[in-house]
Amino acid sequence: MTAENSSTEQTSIGFGVLVGYDGSEHAARALEYGAEEATRRNLALTVVCAYIAPAMFYANLASMPVENGQDTSRRAVEKLLAEAAELLPDHAGKVSYRAEQGDATGVLRDLSAHASAAVVGSRGRGGFIGRLLGSVSTALPAHAHCPTIVVPGHRPETSNAPIVAAVDGSDSGSLAMFAAAEVASSRGTALEIVCVLPRGEEWLYWYPELELSSEVTDRRSKELEAGLEVQAAAVAQQFPDLKVSAVVSIGDPTEVIAEKTKAAALTVLGTRGRGPASSALLGSVSRGVLHHAQGPVMIVPS
Repeated sequence: MTAENSSTEQTSIGFGVLVGYDGSEHAARALEYGAEEATRRNLALTVVCAYIAPAMFYANLASMPVENGQDTSRRAVEKLLAEAAELLPDHAGKVSYRAEQGDATGVLRDLSAHASAAVVGSRGRGGFIGRLLGSVSTALPAHAHCPTIVVPGHRPETSNAPIVAAVDGSDSGSLAMFAAAEVASSRGTALEIVCVLPRGEEWLYWYPELELSSEVTDRRSKELEAGLEVQAAAVAQQFPDLKVSAVVSIGDPTEVIAEKTKAAALTVLGTRGRGPASSALLGSVSRGVLHHAQGPVMIVPS
């Protein structure tokens, strides 16, 4: 096992499934998931550990250490990569290990331009105790060039569980739906398309003049169901062997989709939906689901 530096020749080949590793428990789960994903897709696995060389100042030459800060940091990262290799004793596919200098999010973002998917743990070693989501798993899905899969520290048993795609009628949601269908087809499992209609009470808080009744909600729900049937038919046409179902749920979108992550093999969302903040890189629902997910979540860039 050797730690490699980036080169034009290597990046032109492609990194396959890219995994960010920092030695944490969450990173170990991400590495396990990434290895499985690489095997399923018949792709190479690239394990990356990033480091930042500390800026050091010395009063005189006598106070300078024998080994500079950059070499020390790189040596520590290479040790982490060796630990990562020990976690993959049975992985039969091609694996490469890379020690990259720079901010972890920036390094993974740049390498993601040459990867099919990037996989990270929901929290790393640098976060605060009790924090639900780490800085890398928060920022990378918004900036990555390929889909990002965020894996929680504890992965529930989801054998034969469906792939869940959350849609809201936006182009981003449609892209995520077809990406989810591709994953489900490759795994030989079912696809469940979910659309969440917010409760009328939430609208009445801001617009009390509206006359929202159960009839209005039922009518809108039926309209959404009809739209989902069209989307499901389009997916079934492209993936004829895929079992596809569609459901409209009523409630808070973040809560409903986060609950779905408990039993889903993978929950797939777009980076942004139909929200008013069109300039936001990551929508409020996608961000909220990432914070509360209890299973792997894939964010598909638009």
